[in-house]
Amino acid sequence: MLRLDAHQHFWRYDENRDSWITPEMSVIRRDFLPEDLHPLLIEAGFDGCIAVQASQSEAETHFLLELASGHSFIRSVVGWIDLQSASLEERLPYYKSFEKLSGFRHILQGEAVRDRMLQPPFKQGIKLLGKHGYRYDILINNDQLGYAYQLCRELDNQSFIIDHLAKPDIRGGGFESWQKEIQPFHELEHVYCKVSGMVTEADWHHWKESDFTPYFDTILEVFGARRLVFGSDWPVCLLAAGYSEVVKLTEENFKKLSGDERAGIFGGNAQDFYGIKN
Repeated sequence: MLRLDAHQHFWRYDENRDSWITPEMSVIRRDFLPEDLHPLLIEAGFDGCIAVQASQSEAETHFLLELASGHSFIRSVVGWIDLQSASLEERLPYYKSFEKLSGFRHILQGEAVRDRMLQPPFKQGIKLLGKHGYRYDILINNDQLGYAYQLCRELDNQSFIIDHLAKPDIRGGGFESWQKEIQPFHELEHVYCKVSGMVTEADWHHWKESDFTPYFDTILEVFGARRLVFGSDWPVCLLAAGYSEVVKLTEENFKKLSGDERAGIFGGNAQDFYGIKN
């Protein structure tokens, strides 16, 4: 069983493309490449990572696949493709030649149409991913959890994973509303959840470990240890915490679990979900 960081990003910073990185995020307004991450992975005892798209273009997918081909520790890639394209089914077979490409993601959190995922063209795209054996990462804000539940309940043959717990408003005290919306996923065995992105949803400069305890407890109750997957969300996590802090925070909150359960969260579950070989 591999020990994996199942959610991180690489980029060569572009001021126009990466406009989401605002001035107050100056710490991540630079290039982040494999040579920056590898020492952190080694120090934390990881065997590898999963690189996830940060911009919405097939050029981004190819950028990540090129990095993965040159660095064996990048075990898998979650790329981007236009799920609403009329030519999607003709395009997907092309990617079968890239063994490390295991899934796709769309930045639904940024959509003005909050239920975009339920629109027929988008749902059809998701169905085609399943047909071709690809997983789908759900990147949403907590106000979209109800729509995500509808999508996942309807498409019960597709493998889904929710990124960043659906970004609960930890900073603003939004626990109760988020908890209510995440609970129904308990019954959906084909939906996993990434234990990632929490520190940046809290107060970047004044968070404390106890801020996250109810969130850790809830996702364990809802998904069970088998459907939880650790991800650092590096380098975005640097806005609020160092790499080792994020790892330690998660390890501390799951120390009550068995060794096998912890090994699953820190790699084995990601291997199963994304189909990664040892």
